[in-house]
Amino acid sequence: MSVMVCELHHIKSLEQLFDELSRQLSFPAHFGRNLDALYDCLSNEVMGPFEIVWRETAESRAAMGTDIYATVLEILETVAQERGDLTLDIHH
Repeated sequence: MSVMVCELHHIKSLEQLFDELSRQLSFPAHFGRNLDALYDCLSNEVMGPFEIVWRETAESRAAMGTDIYATVLEILETVAQERGDLTLDIHH
Protein backbone atom coordinates (compact mmCIF):
# COMPACT_ATOMS: atom_id res chain seq x y z
CA MET A 1 0.00 0.00 0.00
CA SER A 2 1.43 3.38 -0.95
CA VAL A 3 1.77 6.21 1.52
CA MET A 4 0.46 9.63 0.54
CA VAL A 5 2.98 12.34 1.44
CA CYS A 6 2.01 15.94 2.20
CA GLU A 7 5.01 18.26 2.13
CA LEU A 8 4.79 21.65 3.78
CA HIS A 9 7.40 24.31 3.01
CA HIS A 10 7.65 27.97 4.00
CA ILE A 11 4.29 28.04 5.81
CA LYS A 12 3.79 31.58 7.07
CA SER A 13 0.15 31.67 8.13
CA LEU A 14 -2.62 29.45 9.37
CA GLU A 15 -4.52 30.16 6.15
CA GLN A 16 -1.58 28.98 4.07
CA LEU A 17 -1.36 25.83 6.21
CA PHE A 18 -5.06 25.15 5.66
CA ASP A 19 -4.63 25.74 1.90
CA GLU A 20 -1.73 23.31 1.58
CA LEU A 21 -3.18 20.56 3.76
CA SER A 22 -6.55 20.86 2.03
CA ARG A 23 -5.01 20.73 -1.44
CA GLN A 24 -2.50 17.97 -0.82
CA LEU A 25 -4.71 15.74 1.33
CA SER A 26 -7.94 16.39 -0.61
CA PHE A 27 -10.00 17.73 2.27
CA PRO A 28 -13.74 17.79 1.54
CA ALA A 29 -15.42 20.95 0.28
CA HIS A 30 -17.11 21.42 3.66
CA PHE A 31 -13.73 21.83 5.47
CA GLY A 32 -14.38 24.68 7.91
CA ARG A 33 -10.87 26.22 7.83
CA ASN A 34 -10.44 26.37 11.60
CA LEU A 35 -8.49 24.29 14.11
CA ASP A 36 -11.45 22.13 15.14
CA ALA A 37 -12.19 21.37 11.48
CA LEU A 38 -8.51 20.57 10.91
CA TYR A 39 -8.62 17.98 13.67
CA ASP A 40 -11.87 16.53 12.32
CA CYS A 41 -10.61 16.28 8.72
CA LEU A 42 -7.30 14.73 9.68
CA SER A 43 -9.04 12.30 12.03
CA ASN A 44 -11.90 11.22 9.80
CA GLU A 45 -11.72 12.46 6.22
CA VAL A 46 -8.22 11.57 4.98
CA MET A 47 -7.59 8.01 3.85
CA GLY A 48 -4.43 6.56 5.29
CA PRO A 49 -1.69 5.77 5.44
CA PHE A 50 -0.23 9.22 5.01
CA GLU A 51 2.72 11.30 6.12
CA ILE A 52 3.01 15.00 6.80
CA VAL A 53 6.49 16.42 6.26
CA TRP A 54 6.84 19.98 7.56
CA ARG A 55 10.10 21.74 6.80
CA GLU A 56 11.34 25.16 7.93
CA THR A 57 9.21 25.01 11.07
CA ALA A 58 11.28 27.70 12.82
CA GLU A 59 10.24 30.04 10.01
CA SER A 60 6.62 28.90 10.36
CA ARG A 61 6.63 29.34 14.15
CA ALA A 62 8.01 32.88 13.83
CA ALA A 63 5.51 33.85 11.12
CA MET A 64 2.43 32.15 12.61
CA GLY A 65 3.17 32.94 16.23
CA THR A 66 4.33 30.50 18.86
CA ASP A 67 0.85 29.83 20.28
CA ILE A 68 -0.81 29.01 16.96
CA TYR A 69 2.16 26.93 15.82
CA ALA A 70 2.14 24.96 19.09
CA THR A 71 -1.60 24.34 18.81
CA VAL A 72 -1.29 23.09 15.23
CA LEU A 73 1.61 20.83 16.19
CA GLU A 74 -0.41 19.47 19.12
CA ILE A 75 -3.32 18.68 16.78
CA LEU A 76 -1.02 16.89 14.33
CA GLU A 77 0.62 14.86 17.10
CA THR A 78 -2.73 13.96 18.68
CA VAL A 79 -4.17 12.76 15.37
CA ALA A 80 -1.01 10.76 14.64
CA GLN A 81 -1.29 9.01 18.02
CA GLU A 82 -5.01 8.33 17.60
CA ARG A 83 -4.87 7.08 14.01
CA GLY A 84 -1.66 5.10 13.89
CA ASP A 85 -1.45 5.48 10.09
CA LEU A 86 -0.27 9.11 10.10
CA THR A 87 3.46 9.71 10.29
CA LEU A 88 4.86 13.13 11.14
CA ASP A 89 8.25 14.33 9.99
CA ILE A 90 8.72 17.75 11.57
CA HIS A 91 11.96 19.58 10.78
CA HIS A 92 12.60 22.03 13.62
